[in-house]
Order: sequence, then C-alpha cells, then structure tokens
Amino acid sequence: MVSDKVAWASGSGGTYLRTVDGGATWVSGVVPGAEKLDFRGIQAFSADSAILMASGEGPLSAIYRTEDAGAHWTRLLHNLHDKDFYDSMAFTNPEHGLVFGDPVNGTFRLIFTNDGGKTWAPAASGIKASPAGEGAFAASNSVLVIHGPDAWVATGGRGGSRVGHLPSTGLECCRLTQLPIRHDSDGAGIFSLAFADGRRGIAVGGDYSKPKEDAHNVAITEDGGATWSEPAGAHPRGYRSAVAWLPQQKLWITTGTTGSEISRDDGQNWKPFDDGAFNALGVSGSAAWAVGPKGRIAKLALGVPAKP
Repeated sequence: MVSDKVAWASGSGGTYLRTVDGGATWVSGVVPGAEKLDFRGIQAFSADSAILMASGEGPLSAIYRTEDAGAHWTRLLHNLHDKDFYDSMAFTNPEHGLVFGDPVNGTFRLIFTNDGGKTWAPAASGIKASPAGEGAFAASNSVLVIHGPDAWVATGGRGGSRVGHLPSTGLECCRLTQLPIRHDSDGAGIFSLAFADGRRGIAVGGDYSKPKEDAHNVAITEDGGATWSEPAGAHPRGYRSAVAWLPQQKLWITTGTTGSEISRDDGQNWKPFDDGAFNALGVSGSAAWAVGPKGRIAKLALGVPAKP
C-alpha cells in the first residue's frame, strides 16, 4: 500500500499488479526472467517505484526493483548463499531495508541495504535457530516488521514460535522470546507480526495444515515484545497468516484461509466479519486490502466508525 489510491500486489509465476485508482482497475504483468519465481513480498514507495522479493530455495530467492511502474525491472539481488530462503522484507525508507530468511548453518539469515537495494550485506544478527527445528514462514511477508527504530522477527516449526526484538538497522543481536502460539509441527508457529506502536503488538499463526483449529493461534505484547500472553476472550477462528493495525479505525484485523476477524480491544476479543480465504494484508491511511488464492484481492469495507 502507498495510499488510499495506489497499491501494488505480487504473486506466483513472477506476477505483479498495480492500481492507481483505489482498486477500480488493475494492471498486471510478469517480471522478465522471473517467470518461475514466487513473489511473496513487495514494498512500494510510489506509483512508479516498488521492490519485489521472491521466496524459494537457493536461486528461487531474489529481489527486483522498478522505478517506472513495471516497464523495466532490475535484479538487485540473487541469493547471497546457495541455501538462502527469503521469508520477509521490510523497508524504513526507499534506501534502507532488511530481509529475514531461514537459517543457514544454524543461524537465521538477516541481510540489509542502505542504498535502495543496489548492494546488500549480512547483518550481524547472530540469531541462532533451535536445534529442535526452527525456521520462518513466507506466507504473508510479515514475520519481519519494522516500526520506527525497532524491528521484530518471528519464527515457526517445532523449535519455533519465538520473537526477536532488535534495532531496525539489524546490526545488533537479539534474544528470542517464546510465545504461547502452537509449534507442535513443522507447519505450525508464528506466521505474522504487527505493531501499533513501539509497545503494543500482536502475533498470529497456528498450523496451516489444520486451518480450522483455533487453539493457541494469537498472542499479545504490551511491552515491545519482552513478554507475550494469550488473550482471555474469543480467538480468531483458525490458522491465521496475517495481522495488521488500522490506525485510523483504531482496530486490528487478521485473516487466513478460513476467514477474517477484527478486534477493537487490542486483541483480547476477535469478531468474525468475513468467511473468504485470504493470505496477506496491506494497510495505508484509511484503506486496508487483502490478497488470496487465484488472484483474489479485496478492499476492507467495515462501514462502522471506530469509537473514540
């Protein structure tokens, strides 16, 4: 999301999409040479400028950038290591960005750029993966989140459901904190993080192979990620792959393959409002969007103003 009118999306088969009229019309295309790539992450800066991140093993992980609305794309980064698997990408501004990836030789990958992606280098994160089996999920490009000077990363797998808090530069190591989100299989853990400010955050997840099970699929922090707890009220209705904060409406939204919910009490209770299957969310200003299987794109229309 760039504004209420301008939005970009990405998908499989090297696909990208763009709207400049609030979603009334879309232009789609395929990045030349990327026809076999799965673009799981996108960061847009304007109607003309955007960066795409492909997720996959080895050469299937890559990053591209356009400055002319997709007329031309420059490949910024082929994986720095032949075992890289990129999971999530976030930028603080058009020049500085981070990419978080699965462990290589027992350490999570965290790379950064300070020149808009022209060059990349490994960050000195030193985030060690659990020997019990730990990785990260590329379901919604949101297991890495940046808010001001802070960044957070989230993990999954049998040794996962942990969150690390570090500076947005990525240049200092962090300690991973265990969350009360299920991690009883390789496909279970945290799938998405979002923060309303430097202290209030929500993590969602579950087991994507058991999408209707709603036990241990959400956790809340009120101290910047130092401690986390499960909400006492109604949980989302199953596995959830994305969560976001809508500042103008003062509410949280989460979505997954079995529907979507909102929370107006900082995640303590979740109310269903949609039964569609969606995978990821984007928010800018008063607009919120969701993307899902087979090219589904939806724009949030709650029609209920937030209470003061």
